[in-house]
Order: sequence, then structure tokens, then C-alpha cells
Amino acid sequence: MVTQSNLISVSNQQGGPRRFAFVLIEEFSLLSFAAALDALRIANRMSGKPLYSWTVLGESADIVFCSAGTSFRVDDGLVELKRDDTVILCGGMNIQRRTSKKLLNWVRRETRKGLSVGGLCTAAYTMAKAGLLNGRRATIHWENQDSFTEDFDEVELTKSVFIKDGKFMTTAGGTSSIDLMLKLIAEDFGEDLANAVADQLIYSSIRTDQDTQRLSVPTRIGVRHPKLSQVIQMMETNIEEPISPSLLAKYVGMSTRQLERLFRRYLNRSPKRYYMELRLQKARNLLMQTDMSVINVALACGFASPSHFSKCYRAHYQTTPYRERGSLSATSS
Repeated sequence: MVTQSNLISVSNQQGGPRRFAFVLIEEFSLLSFAAALDALRIANRMSGKPLYSWTVLGESADIVFCSAGTSFRVDDGLVELKRDDTVILCGGMNIQRRTSKKLLNWVRRETRKGLSVGGLCTAAYTMAKAGLLNGRRATIHWENQDSFTEDFDEVELTKSVFIKDGKFMTTAGGTSSIDLMLKLIAEDFGEDLANAVADQLIYSSIRTDQDTQRLSVPTRIGVRHPKLSQVIQMMETNIEEPISPSLLAKYVGMSTRQLERLFRRYLNRSPKRYYMELRLQKARNLLMQTDMSVINVALACGFASPSHFSKCYRAHYQTTPYRERGSLSATSS
């Protein structure tokens, strides 16, 4: 329980509450939005002062659905904001389809006032589409990184949990919203308040923009073998031009047969099979999240022949790349 004696002393140098305008984009991530909003609420509670206020907007002043299917009634539509407001775009599933011309025009108009703009989860896509991130550093949820790189080569995409580049902020989704808000709270009112908010959230490890969003390879695969991790990292960074198992083995000082045994022992598959699964996973992400042609997806994932790509894809996913793309179009309509 927060009492008068354990409130965090802060001076409200801004003169009034800093207002955030959360824009809920259809199929937004509930966790990302709630985590950001609650950090602000707790900052007010722990300081005993209204340091922050907020409004929740939608493309229409009605109801917006999160990716879990729950509906939220917003406070207003895409209204005109004040110059000292901070815009937080809340993205989630199917962000390309949910980023409308109306939303893009509104974001561009408001940004011209000099407002700070943030994007939670996949909303970095909306910011990039609006031209806000050209020549800037940004991040986005790891599942959307492949498609983002293909669409926006003028953006310096990182794997960080969040990035703050001038007035523009992006997060990787999930609990990274907390990390961004804690940074903003610390900048506005000091580390003591940010740490108190983290304690209230039972958030014991505050991350910075130097922390990466995905687990390390050993943690992800559940195996702590340095040479195996090194090979997998090389595979993950060489999807478009795959490296042969013999070269991979040579790079880590092993024979091809030793590398085969290593993968069989720890991952129950050959290096070639594991590499193929990585390439097909990227291909599926590109098919589902971009408008790239199937041929270009095949090339981006190291397949010289579209027919070979289709054969491998069908063997792994029990459908062809063309049907995968078609099923997505049917769902979207």
C-alpha cells in the first residue's frame, strides 16, 4: 500500500501533466498497450501527483478490437492534438492491412507540429510508412523484422527491445513497452520514480536500448554448446545466400561429420534440415506480411528455383506458397 511516507518526491517541472495520446490500431497488442498505460498510472500513484494524463483514440470514435478479440471503446477519433502531446501508436497483428491512408495522413499532419511519436509492437511499420523513420534507428517485433527490412531499407533496423531516436520511439512489443516508459519517466522525473514504478510492476530487470529482444541462441534451443550456437547464428544471418555445411563446419573448426553428429545429438535433425527450416520460416513470414511476389520471396530465402521452393514449402507446411498467399487474401477480404 502506498502511503504519504513512501511517495517518491518529484518536482513537476513541466508545469502540468504530460499527455499521451494512445492510438489503438485494429488488432493491436493488448499487452503492449496495457503495459505502457499502467506504467504511467503507477508513476502518478507513486508520486502522489498527476504527472501524466492520457486519451485513447481510434480511427473512428467508436470501438477497436485487440488481437485477442476483445473490444475497447475509445475516447475519440483521430482528432487534432496539442503541440506538447506525445502520440503512441499501438500496433499488433496484420499491421500492413490495418495501416490505412486516413491514419497515415493523420500521423503526418500531427508530426509536422513537432510532437513526439512512438510505435508499440508492430506500429514501427506505420511510422515507417508515414516516412517518419527515414535515416533513423528503429526496432519492431522480431517476427516482423524480415518483412520490415524488405519494405524500408532506408530505416536502420535494430534488434533492440526499444529505440528512442530524437522525437521518435519504437518498441519490439510485449513487455518492452514498460522499458520505454520507464526510460521516459526517468528522463522526466528521475531514476528513483522509474525504479519505484518497476518495483510496483514486479519488473526486476529494467532493459535499455542496448538489450536485444530475442533470447540468446543457447536459451532458445535449450542447448549450451558454443560451436552449435555459433553455427546457428551464421545460419540465421545468411538466409539469402546459404552457407554449405562443409563451410559451416570449417568456420568452427570441425569436420562435416562432427557437425552432423552435433546437430543430430542436440536438435534431432541434420544441419541441412535445420537450415532449410530457418529459410522456410522466413519465407512464410514474407508471404504473410509483405506483397513480395512468390519468386522474390524464394530468392530472398536462398532458393534459385521457384519450383524447388514450392516443393520444399509444401513438404514442410502441407500447402504451396501460392495457396498460403491466397488463404491470407481470403481471410483479409
